[in-house]
Parts: sequence; structure tokens; C-alpha cells
Amino acid sequence: MVYKIRLKKDDNVVVLSGKYKGKTGKVTATHPTENKVTVEGINIVKRHRKATQANPKSGIFEITKPIWVSKVALIDPSNKKPSKIAYKFDKAGKKIRVYKKSGKEIK
Repeated sequence: MVYKIRLKKDDNVVVLSGKYKGKTGKVTATHPTENKVTVEGINIVKRHRKATQANPKSGIFEITKPIWVSKVALIDPSNKKPSKIAYKFDKAGKKIRVYKKSGKEIK
């Protein structure tokens, strides 16, 4: 199943719940099949890696894992608060994303 994710790469978001609640970051990737997004600096885990021929260096690496899209919200720059995303059509008939709280266009 492919989910409809309204967030896009390079959107500034805030985490609404969980361990990283209140932290902000930039979306680095979206995963529509998993209904998750990857946010830089959020949900960092440590992974132990064994050396292989493809990856000769072993050690403990920090990896940013995806977080559920329902746990993050886009930050409205006008009032610095989280807002949901709505869609509207402009005069040319093009579909644009807008903030639900302020009604302003998302750039």
C-alpha cells in the first residue's frame, strides 16, 4: 500500500510526540510505502557494523531512522507553530499546498 504523504523533502517539521517531542528538523526523505519520513537529527540509533569486503571499516555508526508521518507537523513560519497541510487551486488551476491554520501558500 502506498500512502499519500503531504510532506516533501526539505520541509521544516516539528515532532509532536515521542522521545524527540518539540525538536525540529528538515525532512531528508519520504517513504510512502511505510508511511514514514526521515528527519535529520531525529530518531538516531547506533548500529554495530562488522567489516566486509564491500565495507572494510567496522565500528559503531549512528543512523537516522524513519519516523511515522503522523508524529510530525509542518512549521508555519508566520507564527512558528505546527500546522497541517491543505490543498487549494490557484487561478491557473494548479494545485498548491497551503497551511491549514493561516491559509498561506507553502513555498
